[in-house]
Amino acid sequence: MLMVKNRLNRLHTCKLGLIILLLLAWTGAGLAADSAALPAKDWNPRQVERLQAPAGGKLTFAVLGDNRSNPEVFGRVLQQLDRDPGLTFAIDVGDMVERGTLEQFDEFFKQIRPYSRIPFLTAAGNHDLGKNQDLTLYREIFGPDYYAFQLKDHYFIVVNDVEPNGVGEVQWRWLEKELKQSQSYKTRLVFLHTPLFDPRGGDKHHCLPEATGRRLAALLRQYHVTHIFAGHIHSYFSGEWDGVPYTIAAGAGAPLYGTDPKHFFYHYLKVTLQAGEVHVEVQRIKTEGEH
Repeated sequence: MLMVKNRLNRLHTCKLGLIILLLLAWTGAGLAADSAALPAKDWNPRQVERLQAPAGGKLTFAVLGDNRSNPEVFGRVLQQLDRDPGLTFAIDVGDMVERGTLEQFDEFFKQIRPYSRIPFLTAAGNHDLGKNQDLTLYREIFGPDYYAFQLKDHYFIVVNDVEPNGVGEVQWRWLEKELKQSQSYKTRLVFLHTPLFDPRGGDKHHCLPEATGRRLAALLRQYHVTHIFAGHIHSYFSGEWDGVPYTIAAGAGAPLYGTDPKHFFYHYLKVTLQAGEVHVEVQRIKTEGEH
């Protein structure tokens, strides 16, 4: 009787082991399928690896932002970028999609991949957050939500300021470290989605909370940041924030926030760095019916 019980126990153990192995195999297949379903993986680190410093004394790149909800205008931006042989790379300062779902990111990549001649970098925007208002999917696709890289004599810092408090303390410490390391470079450029302040003034506050904006402006001024590029306000503005030059480039497709032709038009920026100076050219995008 004891022998029969032992055989039954061994049989039960074998069956249990087989079930566990099957579950592990099924789970692994599911994870692989999920990974394979992503339109990209570690996109930004891979784009940084593609960067090549141009010959000569200048470097030119494009800045665009808020291309969500308008594939027609965004497509025209991409076409113009592709036709410009002088560009080293392009950077999108956020709000690439209406809401950060897998399906929408998949459509975004379907649109940009035919124009992959130059690296295309990104910053996180508030519309790129997932359904739980987090960056889990963004990080799976694009990699770290804040990062830095160097090219020739220039230091580029991409900040995630769409967290609830603008920039969390962990990122703040990272940012200050990067700014310290950037001091030996000719230019120090910061890219983020939400502007430090709203240039429209008055009751317009489509920007970071004032205390956060002041704190960040003081840090960027302390470390002599050459220029800040932002998005979020669907328009074009330029000026200074507490002594630091900035440009808002948020006209790559999302609905414009006004009608003043000086500020509210579809566009991207062509930025040239040379001899420690930043030259910004606005590239207007003509829409249907414009000549």
